[in-house]
Amino acid sequence: PLPRHSDFAARATAQRAMDEGAEPNEVQIRDLQSFMETEQQKAVIQAAINKLTETCFDKCVNKPGAKLDSYEASCISNCAGRYLDSSVFVVSRMMQKRGQGQ
Repeated sequence: PLPRHSDFAARATAQRAMDEGAEPNEVQIRDLQSFMETEQQKAVIQAAINKLTETCFDKCVNKPGAKLDSYEASCISNCAGRYLDSSVFVVSRMMQKRGQGQ
């Protein structure tokens, strides 16, 4: 989800309080933590997309040109599908293990 205006406002308010030497209140701290978690999640997703792109491009495109040929397009599609399927499997297993550990 896209950040809400209130996320930016909360971060700005907390930052002003810290700049002025005042301690942020609990609501500001929670809002700032939520904002930071969202930003971290976005960074993880972007890193995964970059890794997928790099991996599949390196595997499938031998000589970059103006367009992908049919083999390259099919290879990239299959590669991305396998990459995503593997990621879903790994996350599912991690969640399963986490649930067993509790």
